[in-house]
Amino acid sequence: MVQKYQSPVRVYKHPFELVMAAYERRFPTCHLIPMFVASDVVNEETSEDGSTQKIERRCALDVDAPRLLKRIAGVDYVYFIQKNTLNRKERTLHIESHNETFSNRVVVHETCCYSVHPENEDWTCFEQTASLDIKSFFGFESTVEKIAMKQYASSIKKGKEIIEYYLKELDDEGLTHVPRWSPSSHSLPLSSPTKRQPHKLDADYIKRYLGDLTPLQESCLIRLRKWLQETHKGKIPKDEHILRFLRARDFNMDKAREILCQSLTWRKQHQVDYLLETWSSPQVLQDYYTGGWHHHDKGGLVFTAATKDNFIRHTEILAKLALCWTCLVDLEGLNMRHLWRPGVKALLRIIEVVEANYPETLGRLLILRAPRVFPVLWTLVSPFIDENTRKKFLIYAGNDYQGAGGLVDYIDKEIIPDFLGGECMCEVPEGGLVPKSMYRTAEEVENEDIRLWTEMIYQSASIFKGAPHEIVIEIIDASSVITWDFDVCKGDIVFNIYHSKRAPQVPRKDTLGAHGITSPGGNNVQLIDKSWTLGQDYSMVESPLTCKEGESVQGSHITRWPGFYILQWKFHNMAACSATNLPRVDDVLATLQVSSHKCKVMYYTEVLGSEDFRGSMTSLESSHSGFSQLSAATTNSNQSQSSSMISR
Repeated sequence: MVQKYQSPVRVYKHPFELVMAAYERRFPTCHLIPMFVASDVVNEETSEDGSTQKIERRCALDVDAPRLLKRIAGVDYVYFIQKNTLNRKERTLHIESHNETFSNRVVVHETCCYSVHPENEDWTCFEQTASLDIKSFFGFESTVEKIAMKQYASSIKKGKEIIEYYLKELDDEGLTHVPRWSPSSHSLPLSSPTKRQPHKLDADYIKRYLGDLTPLQESCLIRLRKWLQETHKGKIPKDEHILRFLRARDFNMDKAREILCQSLTWRKQHQVDYLLETWSSPQVLQDYYTGGWHHHDKGGLVFTAATKDNFIRHTEILAKLALCWTCLVDLEGLNMRHLWRPGVKALLRIIEVVEANYPETLGRLLILRAPRVFPVLWTLVSPFIDENTRKKFLIYAGNDYQGAGGLVDYIDKEIIPDFLGGECMCEVPEGGLVPKSMYRTAEEVENEDIRLWTEMIYQSASIFKGAPHEIVIEIIDASSVITWDFDVCKGDIVFNIYHSKRAPQVPRKDTLGAHGITSPGGNNVQLIDKSWTLGQDYSMVESPLTCKEGESVQGSHITRWPGFYILQWKFHNMAACSATNLPRVDDVLATLQVSSHKCKVMYYTEVLGSEDFRGSMTSLESSHSGFSQLSAATTNSNQSQSSSMISR
């Protein structure tokens, strides 16, 4: 596996020419880098006007590796080739280096760039990228990779310190200014105007607003952020939000990218970004929900005090109000009567939602006055809680929370809630028992899912291996426009559009119309009769479109003939897919569904009559992107990828 590194932008508040003078002092050796033993100039070229200089060096490194490994490898030093291109006119230095030793077994490639700060010409920026690919190394591939990454991380951390050291050395010598390059016989500008660069994360910003990160952690954040900018068509999550997903997976890029993709899809499907404006808690929750926000703990975290599919949303809204929080759960009075299956199921669902979509927001969770029945509840829920999150749980039985190691270690004494023996009057709602008159009937519970789905404009369908889902749209007038918008919620599918002069036989179980939606649990209808022959009884009018989990697809088809148009979502056999290097969101999610034989889509279709349509044809071209918003107000960034031309 190729290991990659991308540095943040490091800023030196010194002019480019002075930084270059400091940089040159690193050669031929540098006492600040003990492993940098020597360097020899093997080639040097300078342009006629002196504006450009190219230097090629052969550098020897004494890698800190076990002696046994060095003996097996048969080398004392590792040699690298470094090529520097200094452009004094443009005020840039480009550095490219690669390993010469063991180049057939290990490939190390690094590029660096010093340039003028885009907003201050008297400052200098530094960026660095690198990759490590260990093909084979005498059976010690894993060991060599760890050694290489450790050494590289150490040298990265020292990089800025070294330049700062030599800048100070120059200052001590009285050298505080180096004139810019200028042509000797032409009146040309001293430097070309600097183009404004896209926003990049710089090291000072990361340290000030995101905390202390190791060089490799910084690299993961920058690479994941860049990947989102290149592939995500919607709003880019904030840096601290991306960082939480990385921390939740111990900065494993692939795993963090996977859960972040799933979370962005979830946010879109459930319109989470609009909950605060569009959804209000039912009166029963407003009156009887026990819990709320109280104060800030010693770590500056907001904390909530609490004593016990609307309840979940209510919890989501509470979670959206704080970046990181401490939760106090008072279990006084808990008994077996409370371990009601629907209640436990709702609790597990809340844990699942928070774990998957709000990772690393829980600072700590203090469970107080845990009764003897608590181990039963803990046995039920703990397997569903991430290991890193479980470490944040502190459980106190009886009055143990009142002594040393209890609440006073995490919360200032003056703000401990009064009902827990503190001095602070707590205004968190106490809630209460819900009156039996407000209980839902068994019939209401049974029909809840049906009601939820029928109230939505989007329909839900399941697709199985060998059992596609199909809907039929009858077109009376030619030149009508069929439009669609669907999300692939689970698995990978192939989307097809067919035309037939014959009306397909709608199954009797279809009780909700031609779209074939029968129930939330099993929306799957096949309309194309097995006796029909493609090319005779029906024909394909659009090329098949492969869609991956997490994608939204919006498109249209301009009909040329009256008749019956069949929209089909078919299971996509992953075994037929070629492997990729995860360049897009769809590829990240693809690997999750290899063993599944069920897919799920949410879709909406509409037919625009030719007399009603007044838009431009380009506005109806198909768009196909990861996480594009369902709302028209948030889909204007979708890129057109396939036209609506008809093929027959």
